[in-house]
Amino acid sequence: MSFINWLIGPLNDFIWSYVLVAFLLILGIYFTIKTRFIQIRLFKEMFRLTVEKNPGNNGVSAFQAFTISAASRVGTGNIAGVALAIAIGGPGAVFWMWIIALIGMSTAFIESTLAQVYKVKDGDNFRGGPAYYMKKALGWEKLGIIFAILLTVTFGFIFNSVQSNTIAQSFSAVFGIDTIAIGALLVIATGAIIFGGIRRVVHFTQICVPIMALFYVGIALYVVATNIDQVPEMFMLIINSAFGLKEFAGGGLGVAIMQGARRGLFSNEAGMGSVPNAAATANVSHPAKQGLVQSLGVFFDTIVVCSATAFIILLSGLYIGENGGNGVVLTQNSLAQQVGDWAQYFVALAILFFAFSSIIGNYYYGETNIEFIKNSSTALLFYRLLVLAMVMFGAVMSMGVVWSLADLFMGAMTIINLVVISILGKVAFQVANDYYRQLKEKKNPTFRAEDIPGLKGAECWESSMEEQK
Repeated sequence: MSFINWLIGPLNDFIWSYVLVAFLLILGIYFTIKTRFIQIRLFKEMFRLTVEKNPGNNGVSAFQAFTISAASRVGTGNIAGVALAIAIGGPGAVFWMWIIALIGMSTAFIESTLAQVYKVKDGDNFRGGPAYYMKKALGWEKLGIIFAILLTVTFGFIFNSVQSNTIAQSFSAVFGIDTIAIGALLVIATGAIIFGGIRRVVHFTQICVPIMALFYVGIALYVVATNIDQVPEMFMLIINSAFGLKEFAGGGLGVAIMQGARRGLFSNEAGMGSVPNAAATANVSHPAKQGLVQSLGVFFDTIVVCSATAFIILLSGLYIGENGGNGVVLTQNSLAQQVGDWAQYFVALAILFFAFSSIIGNYYYGETNIEFIKNSSTALLFYRLLVLAMVMFGAVMSMGVVWSLADLFMGAMTIINLVVISILGKVAFQVANDYYRQLKEKKNPTFRAEDIPGLKGAECWESSMEEQK
């Protein structure tokens, strides 16, 4: 294991320090300018679209697609990942997490809009994602298969083992339950949902995600309210640590940026190419609608939920010294200082809901890519059984090397997706402009493939949703 860490560590540092951070920032800024700051101008519109009914009231709604993506986004990265970012990179990491998220909202719009444009019919539902637009828009089927394999391994297997490990370690420490027993219960619960197909995934996520987020953000707001006099000082600490001469001179500035970007991306997934798999499932009248909804998802995940964890930790002051070695423990101890010893039980339950919902969302991302590689019931059954095996594996094993593998695979798939959407961005810009035009005309925007000259491969948009009713 130490050899694997020795081999992977420098590669991860190179990818995240010199490649991905620059790529994410440059491309995010480019998309922001080309869409005329869509994440700001249409911020209110994002909320309206989240609750809009789908055409014909069939298939997956915009809100249901949002909760599928949120189920994967909102997980241990929001609790343990943020704590680790602060412990390693200092308070300044929070600022860079915000920057990556705000810029990433435009990137999320582009990739999710493209997923909608190039989605395919799957019975009464839709499916799609980066592998699909690589094949249908560019004719790069082999690259699509490589991406599909990377995503399936990363989310279906590695990330799910990370999520189950976090649940098992937290419950074992707080409630004294054996990790094997926790793993077995997680396998049973996961199997009951994933063998029910997309419909059961949708029903679970649309109930679980809003409830868990409201409870967690609510307790964070309570902590902020009870420490309101310290809040201005906390924000100054974040900003000063993000740009301070002390951090720059000590080499801490680079660590803060890298940690903020790495853990921010792990949490909100903007540009990674995972969320488009959920975005493609939505039945909407215009591709840009789901692009806007998923852009809001980045804001919700990082600016709202990740900030909740950051505020709890920073207001406690426990991140200084040796307290930050274990992300979950740091969050638990920070909250316990604010509300009492019952906080450890609250955090354990929050982790259960956050991480288990991520297991379900991650599973679906893998499923839609398995179907891209080979549309076979046998292949899907084999994938489901492997997911359950990795859930069990994660619950009982040490996960140090797995986090390194997660960073490596996440980096590889992100680079591939960013290259592709930089090429296809012009299609998303045209779709966005079509949406703007119809909004100005006071219309409920609808889309047809012929509205974009030369658009090919958009088989689900050969007529408008209204005409398909």
